Amino acid sequence: MSSSAVKYARENHARFLDELKDLLRIPSISTLPEHAGDCRKIAEKLAAELKRIGMENVRLIETTGHPLVYADWLHAAGKPTMLAYGHYDVQPADPLDEWHTPPFEPTERNGNLYARGAVDDKGQMFMHVKSLESLLKTGGALPLNVRVLLEGEEEVGGEGIAAYVASKPADLKADFALVSDTELFAPGLPTLCVGLRGMIYTELEVRGAKTDLHSGMYGGAAPNPFVAIAQIIAKLKDENGHILIPGFYDDIIPPSAEELAAWESLPFDEEHYRETEVGSRVLVGESGYGVLERTWARPTLDVHGIPGGFTGAGAKTVIPAKALAKVSMRLVPGMTPAKAFEQYKSYVTAIAPAGVDVQARMIHSGDPCLIPVDNPYIRAATRALHEVWGKDTVFIRSGGSIPIVGDFAKHLKLPSVMMGFGLPDDNLHAPNEKFNLKNFELGIESIIRFMEEAGR
Repeated sequence: MSSSAVKYARENHARFLDELKDLLRIPSISTLPEHAGDCRKIAEKLAAELKRIGMENVRLIETTGHPLVYADWLHAAGKPTMLAYGHYDVQPADPLDEWHTPPFEPTERNGNLYARGAVDDKGQMFMHVKSLESLLKTGGALPLNVRVLLEGEEEVGGEGIAAYVASKPADLKADFALVSDTELFAPGLPTLCVGLRGMIYTELEVRGAKTDLHSGMYGGAAPNPFVAIAQIIAKLKDENGHILIPGFYDDIIPPSAEELAAWESLPFDEEHYRETEVGSRVLVGESGYGVLERTWARPTLDVHGIPGGFTGAGAKTVIPAKALAKVSMRLVPGMTPAKAFEQYKSYVTAIAPAGVDVQARMIHSGDPCLIPVDNPYIRAATRALHEVWGKDTVFIRSGGSIPIVGDFAKHLKLPSVMMGFGLPDDNLHAPNEKFNLKNFELGIESIIRFMEEAGR
């Protein structure tokens, strides 16, 4: 590659890595109020860095939660405009005792950088910043127009950025978005994600008596919300993994025969996936579908927690007055969060046992998306990736959700190029999260070459 920007990135790789480590030391956990100051600190640090490298109109945008970081460079007349998105917030680090090194003390080990946020998404978001620096510091200009928008609430639903995108489309006018919050299908295999599942995250509350009751005096007469919520949950799916909510599958757009054939050709080892990534004795899910189709193109329903009641040491014979369950559903193209939630809400109300009241609340949601691959920005990405990695790009979907991609499509009419460089075993949202050091380096080079190709 003859790009002077790529040469600059290679020469400054050690500094780029040290700067990333500085970001990783800031515990910007968006869901915990005690870390609000850390979220603002990293937002201010990123704004200062964007200003230093030559981006313009740099500012923090206040939201109801953590601030957005905005910057732009809009001097490439006649060239397309890219909206570069990333998030600086991270998941909590629990359970701490399972980390081999402290989560906010970034550590290099076995060719990886270990820290909370290393791959999700500080490391990948920072690749955008360092790519912009490499281009601006070597040519004094960018090959296309660029807007940068970074958020601090992706891990808690992204309500702030969603409201901003919906209300300020003129301020974010662009031709496409670049999102690096996904992964390579396999090490060394350049990958573009072209589909995401959407989701609804709900809280289910079941109430029985007006107050907690003694199970000796009232057991056998008073309704038990924990038993009731268990009965409700048991009726949400059958033993074959089929969701029992009426009409839930009606609007699904299935993958095409061509897409299914492409997935069949991917280097996927189901046994390795079961043993190494999942770590369970068997894989479960809807019968009649392969693992990739189940995780990429079929909806799910999962229970994440049932807090409440008595869970301390010893015994307390209480019938709790209420029980809660955190329940989410992943949605696929054709489905909408609003309709799926109404179907779920109606169903849990209908199947509630006698003596309890049920309330379902939406906590946050995101639309599923499917990106057409026949657009000039996807083609530019495949050219750039082939040059850097020396291999043809594979197109995959992701079972995860990036709600902002749906917001970009809905409110800004933007296709997203989801060019991520994580790996399936990077432990995002889990202890010992990591980012492969070579992927960090080649990711920066890939993004530089992508911007150059997209601006041709």
